[in-house]
Order: sequence, then structure tokens, then C-alpha cells
Amino acid sequence: MAVPDAIQLVELALKATDAYGRPDLAHRLRQTRRRLGDPAVRVLVVGEFKQGKSQLVNALAAAQVCPVDDDIATAVPTAVRYAEKPSAVLVRESPVPLDASDADRERPAQRTEVPIAKLRDHVSEAGNPGNNQRLTYVEVGLPRKILQGGLVLIDTPGVGGLGSAHGAATMAALANADAVLLVSDAAQEYTKAELDFLDAAMRLCPNVAGVLTKTDLYPQWRRIAEIDRGHLTKAGVQAPLFEVSSTLRLQALQDKDNDLNVESGFPALVTYLRDEIVAQSDRLDRNSARQDVLGVCEQLSTTMSAELLAQENPEQVQRLVSELEVAKDRAARLKERSARWQITLNDGIADLVSDIDHDLRDRMRSILRDAEALADDADPADVWDQYAAWLHKEIATAAGANFQWATERAHWLAEVVADHFASEGGTVLPELKVMPDGSGPPRIEALARPETQATKKVDRGISVFRGGYMGGLMVLFPLTIVGLGAIAPFAAGAAALALGRKQVVDDKKREKQRRQNDVKVAVRKHIDEVQFQVGKDSRDMLRRTQRA
Repeated sequence: MAVPDAIQLVELALKATDAYGRPDLAHRLRQTRRRLGDPAVRVLVVGEFKQGKSQLVNALAAAQVCPVDDDIATAVPTAVRYAEKPSAVLVRESPVPLDASDADRERPAQRTEVPIAKLRDHVSEAGNPGNNQRLTYVEVGLPRKILQGGLVLIDTPGVGGLGSAHGAATMAALANADAVLLVSDAAQEYTKAELDFLDAAMRLCPNVAGVLTKTDLYPQWRRIAEIDRGHLTKAGVQAPLFEVSSTLRLQALQDKDNDLNVESGFPALVTYLRDEIVAQSDRLDRNSARQDVLGVCEQLSTTMSAELLAQENPEQVQRLVSELEVAKDRAARLKERSARWQITLNDGIADLVSDIDHDLRDRMRSILRDAEALADDADPADVWDQYAAWLHKEIATAAGANFQWATERAHWLAEVVADHFASEGGTVLPELKVMPDGSGPPRIEALARPETQATKKVDRGISVFRGGYMGGLMVLFPLTIVGLGAIAPFAAGAAALALGRKQVVDDKKREKQRRQNDVKVAVRKHIDEVQFQVGKDSRDMLRRTQRA
């Protein structure tokens, strides 16, 4: 049964629920219709810097949409999906301040359409260094057959290892991904960071695969592929590995050369995405829709069968009433707050919210202690760039780890609740696909730089003059009074020099302490804002899990 057929079946069942006056069942079917109406299958393309991720997306989509160059790195995630005509949209979500109202927090993201030819100015480090345009992601629409089934390819910034900000944000985004492609070129075997990333990804995403790129550049790519498979086997990672050449693929598409396309290695990868990822998602949607429709039909048919039986066999009415009373009591017990699955769900969510919030605060307090210790050990004016980069990396890593843990705990709780419901209700819950809300990973703004500049030379000179002048007077007047006027000028000059130097040292010390205190205040404020935003994202995710 194709998805359009499933939608027609749901529409037919909706008419039946309207005809028999069952708005409760109609609500359930409308949710099913919404799930079928969003065919998006999100595939994250991740990897270290300059491994060929953007070119891989271009080769799969058969279009040069993601900027590619030796000195260009991706700065903003780019989602490539199906559209009737080529389009590009910049999506920007503004950070939510602490004192924002509920209306401001629910404000939709800003969407700005731009020409596809101008994408380089927004998604690359060259055109948008450090993502100073504050874009959440860029959405590109293309009329391509490979994307028509709902496949969405998401080109991400370089991972840079699990200890980087990009890596932490990518890990948090895995919870909403249907599949992950870890890209690594054939220049060398898997690094430890890549293997760690694969291992962590498999705990959050149902489908993970490796892609070995640039096989046209490295003659020893077969040996590297063999070594990588050995690493995967040794690490216990069950992920397929595809060897491809994006350059050969694009050339084959341009020349319409099927043999060259086969040599590029892409047919196997395309088949995997089509049959194992998109088709599997379609099967899950169709199976869920079929189970929903069958459940609704069973309830409607039970009502009709009861009425028919009462008309044809009046003597069976009492038995039928007894059976219906038993079913009614069972349903009532399941709906009661004292039901075991209800207690497990409510208590589990409450414990999860408390544990996740405590875990986040504990991580942030540890970072704050380290940040204050580093601020005490150095002058922020000298090491600000390194200090800010280190702090952002630590916060992003902690936020990603907290979000990952929350997702794993939520999945575990969902399984426990489903088991309780099945044992009490006498039925097994269907496997439902929870739709992501599109909010993406926790948004972490950069640390605002406080005033860390050193005092200007003019101000420093005035301070030296003031200290030396007062020191000279303190020595000159006593020596003149006691009759040592001959040596008084020399003594006064020496005193002025010494006290002027001391004034400089004291001023530098006070300025350094002031800068250190300003940095500590800025760090505390920044961490407080991060705790607010990331904590809200985690609580929202847990609430969505509870509703599902």
C-alpha cells in the first residue's frame, strides 16, 4: 500500500467516524493523517572538516547547491529537500531572552527567500564567518527524483571531534534524524573521534552508515576501506560502509555515462537510502496507519455487531452486555490516574525533568569553576580569544551530552510505559513514529565580550606622573627642612622613580583584577542563559515524549 493509498484509507475511515458520531476516533485518525502528510526522512551528513560532505550532498542531489572549495568550510546546516522548482530559504530563530513573554517564545522562525546562486554568501565560512548572520539552517528545494519520496539531505558543519561545539550540536540533532551518514575521505583510516562519534550516534539514531569519499584521489582507498571495516568490527559498530567518488558521480551525470556512475560507487549508496531508509520510514508510516484504521474499524464494528446481535438474538443481549461491561471496566482502569502505566509515566517524566535539570546544572557549575580558575590564572586581555573559544566548546559539549542523555532516558521510559500498558490492556501498542518539532539542537549563543582592553598609554603616563610627583614631594620637603638640601633633588628623583614604578605595578594589578572580575560576571550571566535555554529545550522534548 503506497502512502497516497494509505491517506485515502484514513480519509474513508474519517467519514465513517463522522457518520457514527465518534469524534474521539476522528481525532486519532487526524493525527494519523498528519503523520502521513509529512513524508520527510531526515538524513544527517556529518564528518570532520574538509572530508567531502558538501560535495557528497551535491552528488546525491545532482546539483551544485552546497558551496565546495579547498578554502571554504560549511558554517550553517543546509537541508536539501524536494520542491517543484529550485528555491533557497534562510531560516533564522532568534534567541529567547530570560524575561521573554510566552508569545515571544512561541514566535515562528524568520524565513527569507534568496537566490540559490547566493547561497555561498550565507552557508560558508567565507561568506558568513562564524555564522555571524545567526542563521539556524538553510533550506534548499530541488525537483529531483531521489528527493521526491521525502528524502531530506542535511549538510552539517564539520564535526571537529566530539569535543567541539559543532560536534556537540550535531549529537543533539541526532535524536530527530532518521539516518546518519558519517563521511571520511580515503586519505586515512578512521580516527578515534570518528569511531566515538559512530558509537554515540548508534545509540540515538536507528540507521547509521559510513561513507568513504574521494576514492578517485587516493589509489590505496581499498586498503583504507578494509582497515575501516576492521575498526568497525573491532568496536562492535554495525554500520555499512560505502566507497564513493563525488567527482566521478557528477561527471557521470553530466555525460550521462552509466559505466562511470557505477565506478563512482553511488548506485549502492542510493539503493541503501531508497530501500533501507526511505522505504523503511514509509513502511513504518503505512503500518502505523493500517493499525490505526483497523483499531478504529474494530471499535465501530463492535458497536454495529452489538446492535445487530441484539436485534437478531434477544436472548444473547445479557451476555453481550456483560462482555461490554468488562471491556468498559478495563478501559476505565487504563484511563484512571492510578493505572500502573499512568503512574510510571507521570512519575518517570517528573524524575526525568529533575534529573536532567540537575545534570545540566552540575555540568555548568563544573564549567563555571574551571572558567573562574582560568580567569584568575591569566589576564583576559591577553588570552580572550582562546578563553572564549574554550568556554564555548565546553558549554556546547555539556549541552549536547545533557540532551543526548535526556533522549536516551526518554526512549527507555517510553518502552517501560508501553510494556505496562500492554500487560494491563491486553494489547500491544503499535510502533509509532514521533514527529520532530523542527526546533533542532539547543541554541547556544557566543559569550559576549566584556571590556578587556588594557589602559591607554596616555592614561598610564598620567598615573605614573601622579605617583612619582607625590613620592618626590614626600622625600624633598623633609630633607630640605633638616638641612640636606644638596642631596634632596637626587633623593627626590630616586623616590619619584621608585614610587612611579610602584604606581604602574599597582595600576596594572588593579586593572587585571577588574578585567578578571568582569569576565567572571560575564561567564556567570552566559551560563545562566545557557541553562535557561537548554533546560527549556530538554523539558519541551520530555513533554513531547509524554504526550506521544
